[in-house]
Amino acid sequence: MRTYEQYLEKLRSMRPNVYMGGKLVPRDDPQFMPGIHTIGLTYNLVDEPEFKDLLTATSHLTGEKINRYTHIHQNNDDLLKKQKVTRLLCHKAGRCIQRCMGIDAINALSVVTKDADLEHGTNYHERFLKFLQYFQENDLVANCAQTDVKGDRSLRPFEQKDPDLYLRVVEKREDGIIVRGAKAHNTIAPYTDEIIAVPTRAMTKDDKDYAVAFSIPADSEGIYLITVSHNQHRRKELHAPIENTGAAHSITVFDNVFVPWERVFLCGETRQAGQLAALFATYHRHSYTGCKPAMTDILMGTTALVAEYNGIEKASHVRDKLAEMITVAELVYAAGIAASVNGKNSASGTCVPDVVYTNVARYHAGVNIYHEFETLADIAGGLAATLPREEDFLNPETKGLLEKYIMRKADVPAEKVHRCYRLIENLIASAPGAASQISGIHGGGSPIMEKIAIRAFYDLEAKKKIAKYLAGIED
Repeated sequence: MRTYEQYLEKLRSMRPNVYMGGKLVPRDDPQFMPGIHTIGLTYNLVDEPEFKDLLTATSHLTGEKINRYTHIHQNNDDLLKKQKVTRLLCHKAGRCIQRCMGIDAINALSVVTKDADLEHGTNYHERFLKFLQYFQENDLVANCAQTDVKGDRSLRPFEQKDPDLYLRVVEKREDGIIVRGAKAHNTIAPYTDEIIAVPTRAMTKDDKDYAVAFSIPADSEGIYLITVSHNQHRRKELHAPIENTGAAHSITVFDNVFVPWERVFLCGETRQAGQLAALFATYHRHSYTGCKPAMTDILMGTTALVAEYNGIEKASHVRDKLAEMITVAELVYAAGIAASVNGKNSASGTCVPDVVYTNVARYHAGVNIYHEFETLADIAGGLAATLPREEDFLNPETKGLLEKYIMRKADVPAEKVHRCYRLIENLIASAPGAASQISGIHGGGSPIMEKIAIRAFYDLEAKKKIAKYLAGIED
């Protein structure tokens, strides 16, 4: 396994193709360092007692010790450990750990490439396993580029006026393919080793050119990473872990990008394209059963803390709101556990979480996210939005005044109150806070997509049989 320093060294060696604010910027630009630091937790904590057995796994290919975020789930326990370590890491980061996209993409590919070979006689799975061994041995970080820009949502890929609004194959050559198009919402793309592209939806026979999946280095010729970052303000003196993490997101443009055949994992197999789109979503939503409870934990803990500092922790409405947050966090996590223990192994041997439990969990996480932010805002009051800058708390002329008038309970020092409200500002009154609300709904799929998956896989006929039995209805 590589170290955080080796990860950073690799980023600095890559071809510049990241754009931000109208400029070409390096991968270690200061705006990216909070996100890079977040990824760094998955490297730096591998030997910590709390994480040692969770952040590592044994490769089913080589028998070597590897980072869990490069591992293919072999059984239900692997799913449970991925869920648990994601929750714990998010507690450390104060946000999404970001590396889940890579593990979710490789697990989906490990299933679908085998299924494609069984149906079409292709050799995608062999190619994938060679890539996987390289991925594991080098302990790589991957972004999964799934969401196409899509253009007119009422039209299928092949019906778009501009055919490039979904990523597509524009040429097949003896040595590989040429692809063109763009993917959106690509978190960590500016500081990732690999970009794994997968389809975004089910395909028809007319969408054959769009049924493509592959992985390529993130600095490949023809790739443009047009990026925005969301970071917390750096503290002057009252430093805290929350300021050290962040995220960056790209629109990833593929402008006639060459992909060698050994890196192509689907090319024209429309049924498997839809399967891969759905399966990556399933794995990614299962990851959310770790990270979303973690985010609720953070919002819940902050709500309880500010209530205590304000002297209202025993108020019935506060206790009731905290109980609501507890039920959401543990319901989502419990559904993730159920998805893990009810997971089944595919033809490739890869364990797939139960689709219904996974989507039930992700649905409840998504529809409750704004309510959780609202709860913290309600209990904390308006100060998070109007809190004076840290410099004013440090200025000798205003320091004493602010410390006097920020006081809540007499036994809670002013600095603790200040730190608490600075955290609340970070969580709900900042650019990262606003972005996390939107990603809390749409990351891994919007709630309507979870409903669609639930309806598709839930056995309603069995429930109708129960009703018929109780009603005395015979078929």
